[in-house]
Amino acid sequence: MGGMAKAQTLDAKYGLDSAQTIENASIYNEFVKQKNYKDALPAWRYVFHNAPAFQMRTYSSGEDILAYMYQQTKNPAYIDTLMMLYDQRIKYFGNHPRYGEGYILGKKGADLVRFGKKDSQTQKEAYGYLSKSFEMEGVKSHPVTVQMLFFVAGDLLKSEDLSKDDYINLYMRVGSYIDEASKNSKKPESFMEMKERINGLFFNSGVADCETLNRLLSESFDAKPEDVENLKSISTLLRRYECVDLPLYAKVAEKLYSLDPTADAAYSLAMMFLKRQEFDKTETYLKEAIDKAEDSDPSKADYYMWMAKVKQAKKQYVAAKANLLEVLKLNPKSGQAYIMLGRTYASYAPQYGEDAFDHASVYWLAVDKFMKAKQVDPSVAEEANKLIGDYSPHFPSKEEAFFRSISEGSTVKIGDWINESTVARFRK
Repeated sequence: MGGMAKAQTLDAKYGLDSAQTIENASIYNEFVKQKNYKDALPAWRYVFHNAPAFQMRTYSSGEDILAYMYQQTKNPAYIDTLMMLYDQRIKYFGNHPRYGEGYILGKKGADLVRFGKKDSQTQKEAYGYLSKSFEMEGVKSHPVTVQMLFFVAGDLLKSEDLSKDDYINLYMRVGSYIDEASKNSKKPESFMEMKERINGLFFNSGVADCETLNRLLSESFDAKPEDVENLKSISTLLRRYECVDLPLYAKVAEKLYSLDPTADAAYSLAMMFLKRQEFDKTETYLKEAIDKAEDSDPSKADYYMWMAKVKQAKKQYVAAKANLLEVLKLNPKSGQAYIMLGRTYASYAPQYGEDAFDHASVYWLAVDKFMKAKQVDPSVAEEANKLIGDYSPHFPSKEEAFFRSISEGSTVKIGDWINESTVARFRK
């Protein structure tokens, strides 16, 4: 009799009435399969209130039902019930090894952002749930939870409900999460896209300058000077904000390289020596970064790009072009690589050939590259158009071309190390 009595308690698996629980669960499950959430509601409500420990499906189906009902009616009572659903799920299924309390809090926070009021108080409440979820789940956090957390943090920053220091620290934690989570993901490219979105939000927030970063990141470095992931985050942030002339950057770059001499660590040192205009050392560490990086690493194209810039600065145009072609192998849509290739050709133009016509003919190819740049990457269109306007007036004249038997539209081969063909056009 004692066992029977226990079976009829609210917290028992089948709740107060096992027959009613099974019947109502069957009814709402059929309606949910048909996406008929309105008719599923009464039977679901019975199971939710009278057999809360029955099964996790009660809660996953309940999310869909309540979200639908709110969207149809805009009745805030459904959101209140949805929040209660998450609390009850934590009570009865919060110890689940994969979908436990941390995971549930993430969903609760995300839905509060999605459906709740847009006032500061609601945002702060949602931020609390999302933040605790991230703290509990760590690298296992759902990407949506982490991304939503950072979105809300940006809103709270604007309303001055979150400090700049907290926002920057969160950015570093999110960056570390993305880097670590992408290593074990079957779709690492989705994490790279997430990283681009997070970076865009952070860099448009205007919260950080070198002085602020130096203060905050010095504290972070002093607290964990041997933590490789922390050092990587600091190094990346200082590079992004072009704060590589700070003494802190040198300390971090050298420490990171000594602990973990990866491609990124070598690149960090290269940027330090570049700022100091020690170009030979810059090249040495850039070459190491290139050699160590896998072709699948999106940073490898950046390493080649910087090597090309160093080579161009040293007027080593052949080497500059070789590195730019490597960039384009890895990223065919790099508008900046085409712009730099055009600039490289333009820089060499006065040395090409034997006379003014030969020199000027190189500008045809330079402009070709600027046009290609805006074709593959619309974000560089403004810069490309300006360069086209700057160099087109330096094309050969029709009179000069006449003596070479070259007419407008003719194919012309530019030789030497450039070794490309272009189409003749004349300055106006």
